[in-house]
Amino acid sequence: MMLDQVVLLAAVTVLGILEQAYFSLKVIYARRKYSVSPPATTGPPEFERVFRAQANCSEYFPIFVFSLWVAGVFFSQALSILFGLLYLYGRYLYFHGYSESSQGRLEPLYFSAKVQWVLIALAGLGVICTMTQAYLGLDLLHFFSHVLGLTDHT
Repeated sequence: MMLDQVVLLAAVTVLGILEQAYFSLKVIYARRKYSVSPPATTGPPEFERVFRAQANCSEYFPIFVFSLWVAGVFFSQALSILFGLLYLYGRYLYFHGYSESSQGRLEPLYFSAKVQWVLIALAGLGVICTMTQAYLGLDLLHFFSHVLGLTDHT
């Protein structure tokens, strides 16, 4: 893996961390706006939607980071970065949609879930292909690229 690609994976990760921090700040602002003091997690529906949106995004963040890096290391850095950015964009839309109404979360939720599953699939496929190459001598990534016409006939 080239250093610039590792830097780009790290940049997507840092962008995700900044997004999580932004969501946390929005909860703090909502606490002040709706007078909900910690440790309370209930209050007006407007507060609860912001709180749940942040909590939901935080719950899935570790899965996102692991699948981003495993897909990037074992499958494709470029695809991992692309899908990582799409996931973060989807989560941003999800947070703001949920903050406005519970229905507003659905379309971005489905979008980000699909993107997350693609990252998980790329990570799994990358690990399987790496293991088959290391232990069985089969280069499945090259084989599939060849079958799909993505590489020269070598």
